[in-house]
Amino acid sequence: MTAIETITVPAHLQGYPGVAFGGYVAGVLAGRAFPELSTASEQGGPQPKAVRVDFWRPVPTGVPVRIAETTDGGIELTSGEAVLAFAFPAEQSVEVPEAPSWAEASAAGDAYRAAPPSGSVDCFGCGLDRTPDTGLRQHCGPVPGRALVATAWTPGPQLADAEGMLPPELVWGALDCPGNAAGRLLGTQRPGAVTASLTATLLRPVGVGERLISYAWLRSEEGRKHHMGVALASASGDLCAVATSLWIDPRA
Repeated sequence: MTAIETITVPAHLQGYPGVAFGGYVAGVLAGRAFPELSTASEQGGPQPKAVRVDFWRPVPTGVPVRIAETTDGGIELTSGEAVLAFAFPAEQSVEVPEAPSWAEASAAGDAYRAAPPSGSVDCFGCGLDRTPDTGLRQHCGPVPGRALVATAWTPGPQLADAEGMLPPELVWGALDCPGNAAGRLLGTQRPGAVTASLTATLLRPVGVGERLISYAWLRSEEGRKHHMGVALASASGDLCAVATSLWIDPRA
């Protein structure tokens, strides 16, 4: 990337109303800053590494914000003098549970849609009214008998890049909302929590029209802080991407 770049997140790519969808923003920062680390390699290529994105303030939609390199090798997203987010290469070590089956993930997604947790909003990642072409539909419900939430989904053709693949920033997006569902349905996370940090490794390219399973689990909780693990897999259980995330409850 050039030393300074300006981007504007479109309104439809929101998380909370007027606030950019965190997973998408994280993917954009990772791709602009460290393309060699944040783009999944083809099978047999070098093992990709992780990028971590910390969010310090909400990123607005419809407003130009700046991506700039920092002197210590990271990338900042800023608005005026305020730092909104910071991206940097990271190490990631997480034990990933075996993916649920397509049938299990489908049933969990159906259960979520039948009784969603309170506080649901029109989020690009998990909004209930989104279609496969207008959102990621990360409707993760509990998997019976396992400490997981999961959903089965297929990205629509309108989400494709020029090569017919799901863009890396949307793969990052699919690693965001499942953590929220895990915190709400498996832990003590409250409505209105936000992504404070997302660390992801993209393992292979993801095709639009491919049957996918998203799943997440609760790693630990400390007061307002909730630590999650998230994975994206093919319908046959092959891992496509893994992440760890930190969600923070709103202040009482």
